[in-house]
Amino acid sequence: MAAAADTRGTELGRYLKARRAQVRPEDVGLPAGTGLRRTPGLRREELAALAGVSVDYYIRLERGRETNPSPAVVDALGRALRLRGDGYERLHELAELASGRPSALPACSDHTVRDSVLRMLESVRPLPAYVVSRYNRVLAANPPGRRLMPGLWDWPEDKRNLTRYLFLHPVGRTLYEPWEQTVALSVAHLRAVSGADPDDPELTALVGELMLKSPEFAPLWERYDVCERSGGQKCFRHPKAGPMTLTYEVMRLARTGGQRMVVYQAAPGTPDETAMLRLESADTRPRSAPSNPPEPTTEPCPADTPSPAHASAC
Repeated sequence: MAAAADTRGTELGRYLKARRAQVRPEDVGLPAGTGLRRTPGLRREELAALAGVSVDYYIRLERGRETNPSPAVVDALGRALRLRGDGYERLHELAELASGRPSALPACSDHTVRDSVLRMLESVRPLPAYVVSRYNRVLAANPPGRRLMPGLWDWPEDKRNLTRYLFLHPVGRTLYEPWEQTVALSVAHLRAVSGADPDDPELTALVGELMLKSPEFAPLWERYDVCERSGGQKCFRHPKAGPMTLTYEVMRLARTGGQRMVVYQAAPGTPDETAMLRLESADTRPRSAPSNPPEPTTEPCPADTPSPAHASAC
């Protein structure tokens, strides 16, 4: 039992350390000082002072030795770290996890898509739409939704994960523009939806695979940026439909353990809509891709230089 508590506390500590490294002294009204700092961001004693706690208490919190911070202390740390939105909520989730308080999140994701949801996917055609699990595994899609992501459907069913596709599939690495920003937000979203169950087997298997196979994934994961996406805009360089910018909405599906339905659209009468409508009937398999691409291998993909957004402010 003590080991489990240590693990929960360490996850909170890692989050605090990662976020502390991304706050500059001048961001919070402190002098930058002279000379080089040994670590980026705020020092522990600076954050402790800003939050109104002792340095010793904060060090124990960051090292996982203190596992029951009060809501007032968590609020003070969130303000000192300039966390908002998803980043602020994530801090509270991890504090609840460290203290052993029950989480409101379901224990596991459900991969069965209800018939009524499948009918909804068909009803929104010709808009591309699909359903994903809490950790971005694609569970169902209508025809234009399938054609939006060439090559994904040639992978085995349990490998059809959007984050895996972005990092490990050759088409996934060229489909979105800019790729670096897209993957940074995808990882931040994965951090956000992991909620109070960071040891979920589906999540740990995905993270372990990407750590091993993608040199770009680990630095993004270790940043602890969090941003649960509810909609926005994506730019595509689709190999058959052509370039297009689509808006999308994300709808949570009740009583599913975290399933979400994602629907794309374009403004009527625009070139983006024309390109999107090609997905309704076109065979969009990339000409240059093999008919049956292999599963992701342990060969690392060519390196890109990630430029992650500060997603904790989303």
